[in-house]
Amino acid sequence: MLQDFKAFITRGNVIDMAVGIIIGIAFGAVVNSVVKDIIMPPIGLALGNVDFVNLFVVLKEGLTPGPYASLAAAQAAGAVTINYGTFINAVVNLLIIAAVVFFLIVRPIAKMQALKKAKEPAAPTTKECPYCATSIPIKAGRCPNCTSELKMA
Repeated sequence: MLQDFKAFITRGNVIDMAVGIIIGIAFGAVVNSVVKDIIMPPIGLALGNVDFVNLFVVLKEGLTPGPYASLAAAQAAGAVTINYGTFINAVVNLLIIAAVVFFLIVRPIAKMQALKKAKEPAAPTTKECPYCATSIPIKAGRCPNCTSELKMA
């Protein structure tokens, strides 16, 4: 069993997948930081000093009664909250990651595949009659020029 596992793990595509997952996690952390630390602060400033991380609704107060100055204070008091500011950050993260994946990975691969397909020779649509050398449709069973019966391929 251990040898089978070792053989499975050392296959190229499994290692490629592991490397891709690790890079994806690191990329997600970078995007999260870009959204949280670079994109959302100016948006919050433009909207009147709104800190998106601290946008929440208290459903039930905790041991210490509210109002709470921040989400961390509400959570420390044990309050039950809906953290819609964190959700907004997550949606912005998703949109950025989706855009990067689409524009930097999916689109270039699709273009490369289209170029590769365009370079491939098209399947023949005609063949030559072996008796009169006339070009005829590939599915023809009889030559329209000399009326010879042809073998179907």
